[in-house]
Amino acid sequence: AGLRVSFYVLAAQEPVARLNYACRLTEKAYKLSQRIHLHTSDRAEAEAMDRMLWTFRQGSFVPHEQLDPARLPAAPVTIGSGTDEPPDVDLLINLAAEVPAFYQRSARIAEIIDGNAECREAGRNRHRFYRQHSLEPETHQIG
Repeated sequence: AGLRVSFYVLAAQEPVARLNYACRLTEKAYKLSQRIHLHTSDRAEAEAMDRMLWTFRQGSFVPHEQLDPARLPAAPVTIGSGTDEPPDVDLLINLAAEVPAFYQRSARIAEIIDGNAECREAGRNRHRFYRQHSLEPETHQIG
């Protein structure tokens, strides 16, 4: 079937809405026994994601860890930024402005866009990138 790319376009403008939606996608994929990697814009966003995955929903449990170059991850969900290279995953959730270099090492990519103009512009650039690489992203409007 090849690599599937899905864009989730949120009506909400506040940046936390993207992280919250990323948590929900992660939990859904985790319950399907998938391996997930969250690629964030920077270390601070990786930290925020790490914290949010514990607290976004009462009673949810998603075992996760930030990537550490010194050892292989044990958790099914990993979080990284910059040049952090995750193991091969079922789902890559990209929260960064650029498509990560390792994007082809996942079965599926989720791109989350919020109502912020800068975020939308970066999203359009990523959409173009995928199309230039012969991928046909699907788009879902959320909320």
